Amino acid sequence: MEIIQFTVQQSEEWDEFVRNSKNGTFLLERRFMDYHSDRFHDCSLMIYEDGQLVGLFPANVDFDRRTVFSHQGLTYGGIILTFEATQLQVMKMMQSCMLWFIDFLQATRLFYKPIPYIYSKCGAEEDLYALFRAGGRLQARGVSSVVAQNHPLRMRKLRLRGAQKAIDNGLYISHMTEDNWQMLRDFWDILTTNLVQHHNVHPVHTFKEMQLLMSRFPMQIKLFTVCQDKKVMAGTVVFISSQVAHMQYIAASEEGKQTGALDLLFRHLINERFKAVPYIDFGISTEQGGSYLNEGLIFQKEGFGARSVCYDSYEVELDRSMIEQMLPIAERHKTTIKFFDLKRLNASFEPQLSESILQVVRGGWYILGNKVKCFERQFADFIGTSHCVMCGNGMEALTLIMRAYKQMKGWDENCEVIVPANTFIATILAVKEAGLHPVLCEASLNDYLIDVDEAAKLITPKTVALLPVHLYGRVCNMREINTLASKHQLVVIEDAAQAHGAMLGDRRAGHLGNAAGFSFYPGKNLGALGDAGAITTDDDELATLLHMMTNYGSSQKYVNDVPGINSRTDELQAAALSVKLPRLDADNEKRRKIAQQFNSFIDNPLITKPQLPKDLRQHVFYVYPIRCGYRKQLMQHLSEQGIETLIHYPIPPHKQKALPELSSMMFPVTEQIHREILSLPISPLLNDNDISRIINAINQFNPATE
Repeated sequence: MEIIQFTVQQSEEWDEFVRNSKNGTFLLERRFMDYHSDRFHDCSLMIYEDGQLVGLFPANVDFDRRTVFSHQGLTYGGIILTFEATQLQVMKMMQSCMLWFIDFLQATRLFYKPIPYIYSKCGAEEDLYALFRAGGRLQARGVSSVVAQNHPLRMRKLRLRGAQKAIDNGLYISHMTEDNWQMLRDFWDILTTNLVQHHNVHPVHTFKEMQLLMSRFPMQIKLFTVCQDKKVMAGTVVFISSQVAHMQYIAASEEGKQTGALDLLFRHLINERFKAVPYIDFGISTEQGGSYLNEGLIFQKEGFGARSVCYDSYEVELDRSMIEQMLPIAERHKTTIKFFDLKRLNASFEPQLSESILQVVRGGWYILGNKVKCFERQFADFIGTSHCVMCGNGMEALTLIMRAYKQMKGWDENCEVIVPANTFIATILAVKEAGLHPVLCEASLNDYLIDVDEAAKLITPKTVALLPVHLYGRVCNMREINTLASKHQLVVIEDAAQAHGAMLGDRRAGHLGNAAGFSFYPGKNLGALGDAGAITTDDDELATLLHMMTNYGSSQKYVNDVPGINSRTDELQAAALSVKLPRLDADNEKRRKIAQQFNSFIDNPLITKPQLPKDLRQHVFYVYPIRCGYRKQLMQHLSEQGIETLIHYPIPPHKQKALPELSSMMFPVTEQIHREILSLPISPLLNDNDISRIINAINQFNPATE
């Protein structure tokens, strides 16, 4: 089931679904809902299953109160369904929507106003059972008097005496013709006077709002009046749908009440004007929370054989643990826990993400503009460096650093750079692309990072740099690495592509060496919507050179000072990253908490868990890697439990066909890691049920029974 927040571009699709649904009315079309958009923040949801739209959830959010309303400003606004919707499907829809409100709006409460059964073309109340399963409780009740047109008490003699009295006094039925706003004004004056004098309340709509709505919906919203010599004596505004003629407002002047104006009006509406409509709704009592009918509604109920229909409002505490238990136990484990649901993660940054991208599209400047400059400053401040230079991707970030140092320091193609053997191949390819010689160093089995003692043994007169990789999100032992580099006068270049936000002491990864390369590949802890990269450094000369090298070596347009390449982050990616950066630390903290739960509760002896650093800030858990000697069977077992996993990485670089010159080398620790490693889901959007499912599935793994 896929949840997408409504945007104005989907208005036609929304309205078509409302018209063809079993319980939607014109009141839930966008033209009606949007009349009060200046007062409410719309967070309506569209629900898809297997690519088909199966439900709509009209909603507004009050961010200050962290409360969602379905739908604020309307008489009702529950979930809108197809004729085929089943009880289980509706529970899944409601659960998905409520979890969406928690994840993406940080909402803590939902006020839900179900659509009364009289509006449904196919009577059912699946959403009420779903509310019960979510712990919903009745918060308020509005009671309405409704005449069922097939009711045996609907007789032509109803209120006949009062109607005859009205006729004898020269009263007659009229209804507002197009743009006769004076008639609406006269009725509105009577309505407002009655409500204020007798109930000390005002109409929900203002006169101008009603005028606007009647202009938009001339066939669905009509004013019927009783007049005497063109003077309005009584009237009602009726909202007309296929199932119900709903009298939103009823009012009569004192003279109209005495002369039977409402008797004449209601006889006309029931016996003539709306005789083909299944129900006529005389409106809601809101006195004392709707606990009893007011005098006017009692009059209508007794006089026309009406029944009571409740317009209820339910309050749901958006308690994740309660909502996650809504579905039957057998259904809870059918959903797949994706390794990383990128679409859902990006949706959690809406609407700010789309708004920021739209600014770029409308602005007309797409390369080397203000969005890139803005993010470079933001990211440099975040990392703590003097400079940030954006580029095309993470590999190019490393390549450019080394090419720049070659020019600054006079390195040649015989110079060596020590890199960990246990890394993604891009690290090694970057060294080769820069025209330098990669020297592979064995990894440590404790933390999967470069073994500094082994690196020290590899230093020769040709060595010019150390390139530690903060693999899986954990910071390398940079104190020892920097000490080693200082001893041999080596440059330290961090591969921080997986460590956005990680810290060592009071410094972040990316500010622990001479320069660092970052990737903003979409799946990273800080990911763009495509490829993007960055270089951070405190070196003024290096930053100046890198700015030129990323743009053909140009210091100004068509002036090329050094050999460069085309490696630029576009404005769209920078705009997206600027939206995401402020939440990075919070998302990283969620990853840490999930990792702690995994480490605390996974107790299968066949599983080797990663060692956590004493200071958890050193790890941002780009992935959570476990090791298992029965990896293939474990992956199959987890897949059968609906849990996706990935291998980072199945083939070590020195065994890749792309690097034949390294194929004869042996790195036993690295090879064991690549043979046994398996990454578990650790998205910041995982919920407690997901985490428990993963832990239980791993603890139940036994290859002897697989």
